[in-house]
Amino acid sequence: MKKDSFFRDSFILIVSNLITGILGFTFSIILSLKLGPEGMGLYGLVMPIYNLFICLICGGMVTAVSKVAAEYWSKKDFTNLKKTVHITLIFDMIWSIIVVLLVFFSSNYISKNIIKDVRSINSIKAICPAMIFVAFSSILKGFFYGISKVSIPAIIDILEKALRILIIISITTILPSKQIADTVTSAYIALAIGEFTSALFLYIFYKFSCKNNYFYRGRTEGRAQLLFNVLVMSIPLSLNGFLSTTLSTISTLIIPRRLISSGMDYSSALSLIGKLSGMSMSVVFFPMVVINSISIILIPDLSQSLVNKNHWETEERIKNVFRLSFTLGLSTLIICSTIPDALGSIIFKRNDLTQFILLASFTAPFVYTSATTFGILNGLGKQGALLKNSLIVSITEIILLYILVGIPKVNIYGYGFTVIITSITTLVLNLKEINTKIHLDFDANKFLIIILTSILMYFILNMLKNLLPNSLGTLKYLFIVIFGFSQLYVCKLIIDKSE
Repeated sequence: MKKDSFFRDSFILIVSNLITGILGFTFSIILSLKLGPEGMGLYGLVMPIYNLFICLICGGMVTAVSKVAAEYWSKKDFTNLKKTVHITLIFDMIWSIIVVLLVFFSSNYISKNIIKDVRSINSIKAICPAMIFVAFSSILKGFFYGISKVSIPAIIDILEKALRILIIISITTILPSKQIADTVTSAYIALAIGEFTSALFLYIFYKFSCKNNYFYRGRTEGRAQLLFNVLVMSIPLSLNGFLSTTLSTISTLIIPRRLISSGMDYSSALSLIGKLSGMSMSVVFFPMVVINSISIILIPDLSQSLVNKNHWETEERIKNVFRLSFTLGLSTLIICSTIPDALGSIIFKRNDLTQFILLASFTAPFVYTSATTFGILNGLGKQGALLKNSLIVSITEIILLYILVGIPKVNIYGYGFTVIITSITTLVLNLKEINTKIHLDFDANKFLIIILTSILMYFILNMLKNLLPNSLGTLKYLFIVIFGFSQLYVCKLIIDKSE
């Protein structure tokens, strides 16, 4: 891939991820208004089941197909490229149908014995077709990423998120029953329709891309070999994702059980989960779209630097990403801890989220910084170490949730404490692995500048909160948010002048 196209495609991914992040955040706000805290809690219990089977069906397919497609595209081997896409589509469709049928006919068992809420039966059935569409889309997205046409899946993702918002509003408006089970099911129906639309448009653009009459006179490989070339890369990635998601699912499902054991009733437990996980954390982790975008860019960038044996450039890039993620996490912390009540009231129209947003905000610096290490390790080719560390952290998370959430005086706050502890653990373990490949010599003075600037910014934001008149309404808090994130620029300016 040419360098100019790399930066062009990176910019497209950043912009599209920001837009889809905004749309996804909007979707969560609408869901919270339509479902309420208990409904959001139930919605959050079904989603890990969906993610778990998605990993089983097509985990790693996007990466594997994109790598194979890029190789054939660079050789102008369009025949093997098309054959690879076709055989992979057939294989994954058959495999996804088998898994989906098992899930559909086991929905009663999953609902009663795993989720332990019979109201989730129809929601589980609703996600079944969505899993087939996601499997179909993953291969086509891999194709477009591989041939450097990232704008096509990027635009389609934006349209899919926007369509999902319109569908959930329409369904919940005309829905005669307002029972929690029905509204949660309608949310997953909206998800399935959105995924179908995404798969349909990806296929249309794929067929359009194949209309050109390309010819290749080289040797064509057999379909079995072409499929093997994809599976040999996708299966390890799928295994990594499946194991990590399985443990994450266990963590999610264990929370309501431990809350009940601490003395709460089931409805109150679901409401607490919805307020903290479904609402408050969606506010605090919204800026994570920036980190996720950087990670996508970071993987090929680090790989290229290592191939060129430019270790100094690799080290500097990693350190800059760490500083950016840490600063972004601190900015999020000071903003959310300054106006937690206003954020809950303006975004979710609720006055009972202040303590939950405040708790979630303290996880931001640790979560943001640790999240960058996943992209770094992938870029350094340390997938084995990443899997090992992910399993250690996931098991630790389950143990901590079981102990902390079950304590009556701690209850749901144990979830927040667990996120902080596991994020720090992730950061320490992954940094250790990164240092085996690239020696990182962090400048303590630069991080001290970031911390001192954050403390100063916290006091400035609180002064603005008291000085700005309430008559400004939402504009007052929007100004505080924008000014809070300006710390990113201020820190960069100070650090650059100190060098």
